[in-house]
Amino acid sequence: MEVTQTLAEGLKHEFRVVLPVEELAAKLEAQLSELRSKAQIKGFRPGKAPSSYLKKIYGKGIMSEVLQEAVNEANRKIVEDHGLRVALEPKLDLPVDQTLIEKALEAEGDFAYSVAFEVLPKFEVGGFDDISIERPVAEVKDEDVAKSIDQLAERIREFEEKAGEGVTAAKGDRVTIDFTGKLDGEAFEGGGGDAIDLVLGSGSFIPGFEEQLEGAGVGEQRVVKVKFPDDYSAPNLAGKDAEFDVTVKAVAAPKELPIDDAFAAKYNFETLAALQAAVRANLEADYEKASRAKLKRSLLDALDKRFSFDLPEGLVEQEFTTIWGQLDAERQRSGKSFEDEGTTEEAARGEYRRIAERRVRLGLVLAEIGQGAGVTVEDKDVTDALVERVRMFPGREKEVWDFYRNNPQALAQIRAPLYEERVVDHLVTKIGVTDKPVTREELMAEDEDDELARPAV
Repeated sequence: MEVTQTLAEGLKHEFRVVLPVEELAAKLEAQLSELRSKAQIKGFRPGKAPSSYLKKIYGKGIMSEVLQEAVNEANRKIVEDHGLRVALEPKLDLPVDQTLIEKALEAEGDFAYSVAFEVLPKFEVGGFDDISIERPVAEVKDEDVAKSIDQLAERIREFEEKAGEGVTAAKGDRVTIDFTGKLDGEAFEGGGGDAIDLVLGSGSFIPGFEEQLEGAGVGEQRVVKVKFPDDYSAPNLAGKDAEFDVTVKAVAAPKELPIDDAFAAKYNFETLAALQAAVRANLEADYEKASRAKLKRSLLDALDKRFSFDLPEGLVEQEFTTIWGQLDAERQRSGKSFEDEGTTEEAARGEYRRIAERRVRLGLVLAEIGQGAGVTVEDKDVTDALVERVRMFPGREKEVWDFYRNNPQALAQIRAPLYEERVVDHLVTKIGVTDKPVTREELMAEDEDDELARPAV
């Protein structure tokens, strides 16, 4: 085998490889010899079929396998001999000249091809004791617990129809309505309903709708004028002014629902105190999760600023394709154009390519840190995470389980975020972390680009 390096620029390495016909022919003869000893060929005694006959019948098929194995072995040897840490599968430039291909398949000529590798960048990780990050923390207050319990109460609250002359709907009442929505005087699809229950003040309908029904009586007809939010899910309605012809069919007032042990029993708790304790524990877990997420985001931002190195173009393109595919599917679902979002396709592509670069960079950094620190993920942890994933598909558990267990790439998607969290755990012990008290609202506020900013591990 002859190997000549033709390119060594940055992370790109290319080689010209020549597989001599003598080596290929020898491998072909070895395969034919093995076939001769096993094959039952009509007209010949076992093991007596001549090589020329076997070569004529099976030669090209076997040589095709020989060539594939030889190319794979040559590529492995190149990686080993040159100490390449490859980022992606190599790109092969195989011959297209049919004459050369036929000669190789007939074991009458060398087989030459080119192979291109992209390698992982080399960079120093260093220490992290100079990184200082604030961790937002919020205390679960009694009023937070009370608010959550009030929300539980609203789920099971009963209503009693208001009786008597002149009764009207007030905030908190449940009204039963018929309505028809119109744009420019024309009814629009999905804009109507009959005998729909609506609790005024619940925020179930678009902003401004419920308030305009306060004070309405049974049998009263009202025209409710609203404007759909600019980010409304239906693009044909987003930002549009609309009118709804509404008829109030019934008005019911909420019944008193004492928050006591009897109420707690409706949620399978023996006492109100036990329910309150459970609600507090759930809130503490939610706050801890939100605090961890914001700490992690700050840490990733710090790492992104610290490290700057060349990235494998193939990895960036792969990540960008994934991100863009998700966004394109969402745009098709919503029907929104780039213009609707105040941008252009060119600008959007540039923005999300930068996000792809960040994700690849952080993924490489975390992988390097994890390797240096000996971070591992136990098989049990992967299995536990897979069980949680399977539970998301009731009725299809075995199908989903088998898919992941029989698909190493899919299973790697389960392992990757676990590994990422282990590395973050390790880093948190190496940096300066200061707790910063914040309000519940500040803690739970979401960063819109958190998911896009995550590493590609």
